[in-house]
Amino acid sequence: MGKTKKSRNRSKFSYNKNKKKLKKKIRRKEKPHIECPQIRNAWDEHKTVKQNLQEMGLSLGTKGMLPIKNKKDMESKPAETNVLKPYVIEAMEVEASLRREDRTTCSTDIIEYVQYMVKEHNEDYKAMARDEKNYYQDTPKQIKRKVELYKRCHPEQYAAFIASLQSQKST
Repeated sequence: MGKTKKSRNRSKFSYNKNKKKLKKKIRRKEKPHIECPQIRNAWDEHKTVKQNLQEMGLSLGTKGMLPIKNKKDMESKPAETNVLKPYVIEAMEVEASLRREDRTTCSTDIIEYVQYMVKEHNEDYKAMARDEKNYYQDTPKQIKRKVELYKRCHPEQYAAFIASLQSQKST
């Protein structure tokens, strides 16, 4: 059986394609970007992934990390570790120990909903669940969670809202 017409033709140069850009794209796919800055700085391009991770004291996977050994073997030989770059693990531990700020926020719909419910019913979640503005038919527990989320995400705004409610009730 003969070849198709397309496969018989020799490949022609395409002037519409940027070969330099294509080569860079392929190179980027071959070497993926390492997110962790500590690992990225200590990485050696001329070594394999396994060799790089072993030098840093890291493991490629969990297989073989904690082998089950006999008591006799453990007493006779101490664990061998050849970590050439211990500063990587130390820097990662320092970064992990830092406390990060909570970035969770509430949508404006939830804020308006919670403000309305608190304004009408204070802390009575069962009454909030029976309210006609409870369009999504949230249970008392779900409403309580939304109020807690609002308190946690916007504490200053919630405090100002409660203070305004108190001043309205006193007048």
